[in-house]
Amino acid sequence: MTSLAVLLILVLVAIFAGLIAPQDPNRVTLRVRLTGPSAEHWLGTDELGRDVLSRLVVATRVDLLASLEAVGIAAAIGVPLGLAAGYFGGVSDLLLGRVIDALMTLPPLILAVVVVAILGPGLRNAMLAIAVLIVPGLYRVVRAATQSAGSELYVESARAAGCSNWRILWRHILPAVAPPLLVQASFAASVVVVAEASLSFLGLGARAPQATWGSMLQDASSNITTSGYLVYPPTVMVAVTILALSLLGDGLRDALGRRPRDRA
Repeated sequence: MTSLAVLLILVLVAIFAGLIAPQDPNRVTLRVRLTGPSAEHWLGTDELGRDVLSRLVVATRVDLLASLEAVGIAAAIGVPLGLAAGYFGGVSDLLLGRVIDALMTLPPLILAVVVVAILGPGLRNAMLAIAVLIVPGLYRVVRAATQSAGSELYVESARAAGCSNWRILWRHILPAVAPPLLVQASFAASVVVVAEASLSFLGLGARAPQATWGSMLQDASSNITTSGYLVYPPTVMVAVTILALSLLGDGLRDALGRRPRDRA
């Protein structure tokens, strides 16, 4: 519940970023560049004199929307494929399994860099690259849950009643797959936050002047010897978000019975 409250606060910050940000996040004021925290700039200013707090607030919206986009794309690919492979089996399951195994053998960050290099730098392309990374995890969870649900009596009853395969998948099996899928999606969102920060830090994610936590870390790294305080705000936001998402995933796994119960 604590992690859920933290995420709710982040979502509210993202929704009302335009109202919360005290200043224009992209306004350049060179006369106050690299100044420390003050009454006017609570978290100081960066190398272009932009207010760090304002950029941090706006970056929260960008990062959360980017995470939602990447997880949504991955779910749109991984969930239907996992349902089809788990329910129908046979050749489709074999072929999809080999493709997923091949994706999982590739180094994740290197694969993301290659995809972004092919498509070109930019936040949208970076999210597409990250979505490719998290498809295998969602596919495997959905496939396993589908195979388990496929042997339940209510599914057999639906078949006996003459329901089509697609109706059984979307009306009976998908609701059973939803709980483990929700747990996996929360963990996948934390992976997206890390990957986005990494790609933006390398200059392959968001483009200037768009603010993300990764791009703010990139800007801070060039002035770390003179203005080390710039590193802390985006680092704390990344760490808090990852911790909240991971704890939420653990809590959901406990609540939904994903862990084996202790035997007396």
